[in-house]
Amino acid sequence: MNTVLITGANRGIGLEFARQYAADGWQIVACCRQPQQAMALNRLAEQHKDRFSVYPLDVRKLSEIDQLSQKLHDLSIDILINNAGVYPPAQNGEFGRISYDDWIEAFRVNTCAPLKMAEAMVKQVARSKLKVIATLTSKMGSIGDNQRGGSYIYRSSKTAVNMVVKSLAIDLQPRGIITVLLHPGWVQTDMGGRGALISAEQSVAGMRRILDKITHADTGKFFAYDGQPVPW
Repeated sequence: MNTVLITGANRGIGLEFARQYAADGWQIVACCRQPQQAMALNRLAEQHKDRFSVYPLDVRKLSEIDQLSQKLHDLSIDILINNAGVYPPAQNGEFGRISYDDWIEAFRVNTCAPLKMAEAMVKQVARSKLKVIATLTSKMGSIGDNQRGGSYIYRSSKTAVNMVVKSLAIDLQPRGIITVLLHPGWVQTDMGGRGALISAEQSVAGMRRILDKITHADTGKFFAYDGQPVPW
């Protein structure tokens, strides 16, 4: 049985990843800050309780990531999905109105946490069959795709995590681990809003198709949910 670990699994894209992988018979390790308040996640866990575990994890707190790794030290993790992320209030990321506290928080969650997760879980991933680390990013972190400016905080935190994953692709290659960046699209979630273009179900189904077929030749690459490569 394959195992997937998902951060930020209490709602939106993370919850949909958990739902789809559980439906396909995977073992699920779902992580979120406040499991006691994650009603939809807990209902899903109850439906698949023989192979579904929920753990408290605030990715902003590096010690909690280390503690989770210790709890899961004997587990093999086929796919680690770095899904947890933040999008600070838009007005706080515009020129002349930058909230530097929000900027530091965005880097802590969007950039530092995925690297720390990889460091903490590398042994569990390396001993698995599939050996994949997938990090959700955004086209807003693409330098080549930036035609509108603004959004300094969110854009820079995603550009930075793109470089993190590119380096991971090189550093973890000797262990046989594949790292990949995924742009989920503009998704109808609390972050994306009701006016977004696609549902979480569509987005996750597309990203799963990518994860199903990636090979070592794809390590370090940046894909949109529809399988198209994204310019850096």
